[in-house]
Amino acid sequence: MDAEIFSRLQKVVAAMEAKKAYHLLALDVSGKTSIADAFVLCSVASSRQAQAVADEVDRVLAQAGVHALSVEGYLHGTWILMDYGDFVLHIFQEDRREYYGLERLWGDAPDITAALRPPQSL
Repeated sequence: MDAEIFSRLQKVVAAMEAKKAYHLLALDVSGKTSIADAFVLCSVASSRQAQAVADEVDRVLAQAGVHALSVEGYLHGTWILMDYGDFVLHIFQEDRREYYGLERLWGDAPDITAALRPPQSL
């Protein structure tokens, strides 16, 4: 995966975690589909939190000059999909995430979540 994309994904993960998203999962789908290089999934407790996570990701990436090509589901906030071309973000309320089961669909894609988080200090 390209270093620039990787850096952007690190910003995404940090922004999601700053707004208390949980069950983060980043998958490298570059070898599986031409849609994107990575999918990032997270869970939230409410539509308001989903919107807050989406807003924070948008703010952080806009500061880096990166803008979503498409955003869907923002008003309802049960599943917000943000397409940035190189990567796609899925912000789910937990019941929607379980119902659609994207982890099952893309389960053979490498999990890159840990690599995107900053190293823990001792």
